This record gives sequence, structure tokens and C-alpha cells, in this order.
Amino acid sequence: MEASSSGVTNGRTKILHPVAKDVNIFFDELEAVNSPCKDDDSLLHPGNLTSTSDDTSRLEAVGEVAPEKSRSNGLYFRDGKCRIDYILVYRKTNPQTEKREVFERNIRAEGLQMEKESSVINSDIIFVKLHAPWEVLGRYAEVMNVRMPFRRKIYYLPRRYKFMSRIDKQISRFRGWLPRKPMRLDKETLPDLEENDCYTAPFSQQRIHHFIIHNKDTFFNNATRSRIVHHILQRIKYEEGKNKIGLNRLLTNGSYEAAFPLHEGSYRSKNSIRTHGAENHRHLLYECWASWGVWYKYQPLDLIRRYFGEKIGLYFAWLGWYTGMLFPAAFIGLFVFLYGVTTLDHCQVSKEVCQATDIIMCPVCDKYCPFMRLSDSCVYAKVTHLFDNGATVFFAVFMAVWATVFLEFWKRRRAVIAYDWDLIDWEEEEEEIRPQFEAKYSKKERMNPISGKPEPYQAFTDKCSRLVVSASGIFFMICVVIAAVFGIVIYRVVTVSTFAAFKWALIRNNSQVATTGTAVCINFCIIMLLNVLYEKVALLLTNLEQPRTESEWENSFTLKMFLFQFVNLNSSTFYIAFFLGRFTGHPGAYLRLINRWRLEECHPSGCLIDLCMQMGIIMVLKQTWNNFMELGYPLIQNWWTRRKVRQEQGTQRKTSFPQWERDYNLQPMNAYGLFDEYLEMILQFGFTTIFVAAFPLAPLLALLNNIIEIRLDAYKFVTQWRRPLASRAKDIGIWYGILEGIGILSVITNAFVIAITSDFIPRLVYAYKYGPCAGQGEAGQKCMVGYVNASLSVFLISDFENRSEPTSDGSEFSGTPLKYCRYRDYRDPPHSLVPYGYTLQFWHVLAARLAFIIVFEHLVFCIKHLISYLIPDLPKDLRDRMRREKYLIQEMMYEAELERLQKERKERKKNGKAHHNEWP
Repeated sequence: MEASSSGVTNGRTKILHPVAKDVNIFFDELEAVNSPCKDDDSLLHPGNLTSTSDDTSRLEAVGEVAPEKSRSNGLYFRDGKCRIDYILVYRKTNPQTEKREVFERNIRAEGLQMEKESSVINSDIIFVKLHAPWEVLGRYAEVMNVRMPFRRKIYYLPRRYKFMSRIDKQISRFRGWLPRKPMRLDKETLPDLEENDCYTAPFSQQRIHHFIIHNKDTFFNNATRSRIVHHILQRIKYEEGKNKIGLNRLLTNGSYEAAFPLHEGSYRSKNSIRTHGAENHRHLLYECWASWGVWYKYQPLDLIRRYFGEKIGLYFAWLGWYTGMLFPAAFIGLFVFLYGVTTLDHCQVSKEVCQATDIIMCPVCDKYCPFMRLSDSCVYAKVTHLFDNGATVFFAVFMAVWATVFLEFWKRRRAVIAYDWDLIDWEEEEEEIRPQFEAKYSKKERMNPISGKPEPYQAFTDKCSRLVVSASGIFFMICVVIAAVFGIVIYRVVTVSTFAAFKWALIRNNSQVATTGTAVCINFCIIMLLNVLYEKVALLLTNLEQPRTESEWENSFTLKMFLFQFVNLNSSTFYIAFFLGRFTGHPGAYLRLINRWRLEECHPSGCLIDLCMQMGIIMVLKQTWNNFMELGYPLIQNWWTRRKVRQEQGTQRKTSFPQWERDYNLQPMNAYGLFDEYLEMILQFGFTTIFVAAFPLAPLLALLNNIIEIRLDAYKFVTQWRRPLASRAKDIGIWYGILEGIGILSVITNAFVIAITSDFIPRLVYAYKYGPCAGQGEAGQKCMVGYVNASLSVFLISDFENRSEPTSDGSEFSGTPLKYCRYRDYRDPPHSLVPYGYTLQFWHVLAARLAFIIVFEHLVFCIKHLISYLIPDLPKDLRDRMRREKYLIQEMMYEAELERLQKERKERKKNGKAHHNEWP
């Protein structure tokens, strides 16, 4: 879960709002700072670590060894002075030597320092160590608009987050049976987590004296240094005379095998963190975040942001918030399930199904499916009641409202994080053009209306043509998904007869369940296979569009992949929920597929059991597979790498590897960053909300998975992956819009599930219109007496088609051949004026279903909009802080301008007196 301000005081480096017309006046007249800010490394345990860029060094004042230890373990150049900011890896035998030489020559021309080392394990592997001197960092920090602290804030600190503080107070009452210090972080390990409490502004070399610089080596932290070096590498040419630039292309064509910033040492230590403190930031993250022993505590979001960057920090902040909000949803869902368990013995419908030994149901498939007693589906009727009971409608409304509350409160939480992490208005200031876009459209330029500088330009016609091709590709892939679902439908139709004729009695007697179970497993395998194809197609189409910025590229790729995966994962579920058993016809006049295969019918106890099986199996298998791929696969890969290293070393197993060697042997982060992590959670959010009326336990399964998921992801980031590049972002991007779309879709689907898939509406109509209590305004269990018989129609067995006539005559039930059988529908008996025509009850049920859909949707949407209107996007205390900051900035600007005028007046008076004294 996400960190409370009671355990972690988030960083309060705020953005300077552009309230003055001439910002230069403000900067030129600022006085020297009287109250300095803490360095970034103040987070580490005091008395053990220095406030330098070397996070693994000990304080000399304590009598420990100076940074010599870390300077020799692979974090510095050979001279022990230049910190390694970035690592490039290539092989000597790689044929791309010319491109690499040009690229490295241009790297030196940009001012970066370079040093090369051969691998300890394999001499063919070469590590290129890069260091950015102060001059380079300053120059590019100004180009990239990197915001740095320049003045201490002088107003009150923000109040602690009230919601989380209340939770802490409530949790503290149950300390006896909960783990030690539930949810809260240990202050013994993290004694002081306050960051720079300063105003910030874009770095400027001309006004460098205004910024707080205690040490040039530590002014830019490690994450910022790596980000600046990466920015440089993305814009360096690797072929003379040609517009071919960027490290990404060299990684793609194999010139370099890898490129990454270094971890800050080992994540393990022989000494306890409580007694000796943390060895480095990575060790600190492992002990207070990635360790399984702290699964019940908040996440240290400031530590995550500092080490991995704002983009990854926001992901874990959102994941923690989502997990915390799942608690009430899981509790209510479990309550609905338990309500079904407690009322199972009093359910009149289940009783009638279990006692209907004299009701013989028609076969559910051609030829081989036998007649069956309705009482044989007693177990399925009871299981259906667990999910489809009187509390289902309430839970569907609750989940629709919950989704809105979750999103609205996340906007408030995101605003607080964006303010605390210095991210407000960041995109407008620091959005960069992709190098590929620059290379493609470098010959066409136009003036940027905001910056007034020339930049590459993509013609409108070119953009439209590319979007049309991309949209066509998306449509084609969705058609492929629908074709795959159609194949599953054919499988279900064909195999139900096969299982009905199976030799094993267990499968033969449960042919429908066996068909559904195997179809879901096959569908899951198809989903996983098609995902590989979708990824390549989405990548191809996104690159074809040539997005202008990295965020546009990510949004375009994300939208495509989400559409593909969502349709792929949910298409079969939509089929079962809304099409299975709806268009089968009736005995004697079945509708057929390609005029051959009879369409599949629902189980005699209803279609909801099939939907529950589909959701349960897919959700469990999907989450299990994802967890294995996220952690199990990297663990196996890293274990295999270590095994090969030990074999190659032979007797030299005790060799100490430098940090770059150890990091190189870890797994690289996913090529698309956090896409897989977000996609997994968003698809889970869809399962939790879209069909939750059919499966109330979905939020509980999601909660249990997410509690594990947070620590799995943390462990993976800290121990199994190379350190990702620290990137900035002010929100979760296009994923928020997708979440809103899922929230709207969930209202519609749940309305249809309750009205069409479940038996809630037919039971309601029977209780008020046709049951024993008709016209009395009651709807208790006594009013449901006779419902099962009223919901079944009668069919004359002699009216069967030749290809549908069962091989058995049903004599095993009464000793004589059956004359009639029953089926689920509202139709007239065979000897009426209109044989097998719809009864009046059918039209009443249909009208009630349509009315329920309209009323449910309008009611829930009104509640959602009302909640959205009542909950402001900015908390009141944050809004007050921002207004006060604006007021203080205006005051400081006024004072600076006043001081400037006073100085000018004094200078004029002084010059005037001097001129008067010189006059004869």
C-alpha cells in the first residue's frame, strides 16, 4: 500500500509559478539564501553514510573507512574521482565497429568522459563507462529545464494526510493480533525522510549563484545525472554525413548489447540495518520495501521516486492506492457471497430444483446427450445462488460507485504527489521531441508557437494517411480476435456432443461443465499466443504513425495494446454473458451454425454458472501466469547466468565482480517500460468491475493478488532487474482515461448481466405478477413457490427433428418411453392454438428487463456524476498551500524589485554627488 505522511513526509520541492511578466528581474535581484536545504542523501541512516554521491561510503567522523571501498567496487573510474553515470556494453567481435567509433568520438566531442574495461568473465565483452563533468551537466540541465532548489521556503509545512492518519489510529487499536507496526514504516530505519523544502526553478548557468550548491558532485543526484547522459546519447550521430542519431538505434542494430545506469551497490548486507544503517539506497529499498517481511507496511514512495524516478514512483503510488481501495470492495463482495451461503437453505428456487425429480429436461445437444432430471443440476443451482442472490444488484451499484470514488480520490492523491514531487506543469516545460521524429522530418520545420524556435514538422496529410493505415491495422487485428472467439464457439458446439458420448461416466454426465472448462483453458492459451503477435503489430503501427514526443508514442502504443488485449481477454466472456443460450431456438426448431451444428444451450440451472467459471479460471490463470513471468522468469534467467559464470570461473569463484559486471548479468527492464505492469492491473480492474455482478469474489481475488504483486514488483525492480533510467511523469498518462472508460462500460455490462444473464428479473416478475403473492406487493421466498415450474416450457418429444432426436427414449426414468420433456423458455404448450409461441409472461419479463437496464444505468450514472461533482480534484489544504506559495512569490518579487530600485536610486545619488564635487 502507499505511504502515509505519518510514516513518510513527502518531498516538498514546489514549482515556481510564472506569475511575473519578467522572471529575469526576480532572479537578478534575489538575495543570498540564508537557510540551506538538505542534500538528497539525507535520507540515509545518519552517522553511517556521507551526503555525497557515493551512497555506499561511511562517514569519516565515525571512524569508518572513507569512500575507498566503494571507489574500488565498480562505481567510479580508475582514478576514484569520476562517478560512473552510464554504462554501454558491446562485443569486440561485433561488426558494427565503424558506427561505434563514430558514436564514441561524438560522445567525447560533447564533453563526456569515457573509460573502457574488459569483462572479468568474458574478454570479448567491453564495458564503456561514461561520466558527465560539471560543465556538461550544467549545460544540458539548462537545455532540459531540470528544476533545482534555489531558496528555502518560509511557510508552514503541510498537514498530514487525514485519511491515512485515521486508518493508523484505527489499526493501532488491534496491535495485539496484527503484525508489529502494521502499515507504518519503521522510524528506526528511516529516521528522517524530509527532502528539500525549497522553491525550485529551471537550472540556469547564468544565474548559478542563486541555486543552493554545497558540492558540485552532489548537486545533481545520481538519477538526474543518468537522465542527462541518456538525453545526450539519444541525440548523438553515429554516421558521418547522415542524419542517423540515437543510442536506441545502435541498440536495435546490435552495435551495443546493453545500456543502463548502475545500481548503487549490493542490496544485501552482513550487518543489520537497525544497528548499522543502510549500505546504500538500494539496500535501504530492499529492507523497507522489497523484503517480504514488510508486506503489511506502507510503501516508501519518496525512496522509490528518488532511486527510480517519478514515473516508476507514480506507478507504485497508484498501485498502492488501488490496492488500498480494494479493501472495501473485497469486503462487500465477500459479504454478498456469504449472504448467499447463509440464505442457501432458505432459497425456494434451489429447493424446487433439488426436489424436481419428476421434471425431465430435454437433451442439450443432438443425438448423444441424454434426457436428465432437473434435480441432477441441484449442485449448480446452489452454486448459482451464491453469486446470484438478493444482494447482487446492490453490489453492482456499489462497484459502479466505487470505481468513481476510486478515480476521483486518485486525482486528489495524484495532485498532492505532483505538488510534493515538483511535477505540476512539468509536461509543458520539459516535453521533448523523439529523436526518430527529428530524423524523419528534419527537412521540414516550422516555428513552435510556444517556444518560438524552429522544430521538425509533420504535414497534416502525411499524419492522416498514417493514422488511416494504423486504424485499418487495428480493425484487422480485432477481426482476428473475433475469428478466434468464433473458433472457440465452434469448439464448444462440437465437443459438447463428443463429451456426451464419452466412455467415462464422470465426463459423460457433466458434458457441459467439461466443455466449458476445456474451452476456457484453450481460450487462455489462444490469448497468450495472440498477445505475442499483437505486441509486434502494435509496435509496427505505432512506429508507422511517427508520434512527435515520447509521451505521444507511449499513449499511441498503449491504446493499441490495450484494445487488442482487452478484446482478446474479454471477447469470450462477453459471448458467454450475452450470447450463450440466447439464440438457440427451441426443441424442434433449433438454430444452427452453418446449418449443421446446433448452437450451445445454457445449463438447466442457468447461464450464470458458465460466466462464473469463465471469470474465475481466466482471472486465476492470468494472474498466476503474470506473476510467474514477472518474477519466476527473471529468477530462472539470473540463476542460469550465475551458473554459467561459476562454470567459466572454475576455481576463481571468490573473484569480486565490479558493479557494472553484476548489473550486466541482471535482466533488463521491459522494452516498453511500465506498460506490462500497468496493463496487467488495468485488465484486472476491468475484471473487477465489468462483470462483477456475476462474480462478487473478483475484488477479493484482485486484493490478494495485489498484496503479492506490490512486493513482487518491488523485489523484481530492486534485485532482479538492471536499474531503469529515472524518467519523469506527472500522472499515469493515458491509463487514467482508460480507467474512466472501463468505469462507464462496467455500468452498462453489469446492468445487462443482471437483466439478461441472471434470473433476477424473471424471479421479480414472477413474484409480483404470477406467484402466490401476485398483487400483494410482497417478494419474499414464499412468493417464489412454483417459480421453477413456471419458468419451464413443455415439448412433445415426437416433434424432434431427425438429426436432433436423442438415441435414448427416456424409458430409464419411468419404465416407459417419455412423451414430454421440459426446457427453459416461456412458450405455449404443443397443443395450444399457436404451438411453441411466446407466452404473455415472456413479454412481461422482456419489458421488465429493458426497464431495469434503463433505470439502472440512469440511476448509477447520476450517482457517479454527482460524486464526481462533489469531490474536488484538489484537496483544500493543497489549494491553500498553492495560493500561499503564489502570494509569497509575489511578495518576494515585489521586494526584489523594490531593492533594485533603491540600489539604482542610491547609485544615481552617489554619481550625482561625485559629479557635483568634480564641478569647478
